[in-house]
Amino acid sequence: MMTNAEFKARLVAREPMLGAFIKTPHPIVIEIMARAGFDFLVVDAEHAPFDRGTVDAMTMAGRAEGCPIVVRVPVATADWVLNVLDGGAAGVMVPHVETAAQAKELARAVTYGPGGRGFAGTSRAADYAGRSLKEHLSVARSEVALICQIEDPDGVVNHSEIADVDGVDALFIGRADLAVSHGLSDFFAPEVAKMTRDILSATGAATGLYCAPTEPLDAHRDAGGSFFVVGSEHTLMQLGGAALVEDFKKRDAR
Repeated sequence: MMTNAEFKARLVAREPMLGAFIKTPHPIVIEIMARAGFDFLVVDAEHAPFDRGTVDAMTMAGRAEGCPIVVRVPVATADWVLNVLDGGAAGVMVPHVETAAQAKELARAVTYGPGGRGFAGTSRAADYAGRSLKEHLSVARSEVALICQIEDPDGVVNHSEIADVDGVDALFIGRADLAVSHGLSDFFAPEVAKMTRDILSATGAATGLYCAPTEPLDAHRDAGGSFFVVGSEHTLMQLGGAALVEDFKKRDAR
């Protein structure tokens, strides 16, 4: 069991944490994956069919299970960020962050204040009016993590400046888009590996990345990475099912 505040504290302290992407828009998936023991789960609203209602249900399930939910939003807009945070998510992962100026706007969007996050006192994040305005404002930012995804050429060039922006809690490397945006077709190309090492070693924010379920993590940890999203419920189901089928066929062939 982990609260949003505990997740944020562990993230910024660069404590090692393991998560997985969630692609299926049903809260039962959150319940099952949370019971596997992951430190956090990432609802992938960028690449899977999630709307506001399903994101809300997934977040509610995560909170019930004591598993922090990070939401990867489809676009870096204030309305998406607000909806995710009002629903009680532990963090927002924003794709295609390329400049410090963009990161500053995102930091403002997740923070109460002039031009920033709008306040609703009866949201799940505000404990359904269980907190006073003063109390909620005093703890809200400690319960929300801003994770900027680095996956474009400009993002690579500017990653250190992005990491240094006040309010950016972590950088997350999207190696697939990183490869594609540099004209490469190999997730593990040497050029991608070098960019990955450079970004993982950034200071000013925690760093992490997506990894395949069978990929060793030691080199990424040694480079400075501390939080890892390993596969999704889709890949884990496929791998588990394929292993059972292969074992059955081997036994049947004896």
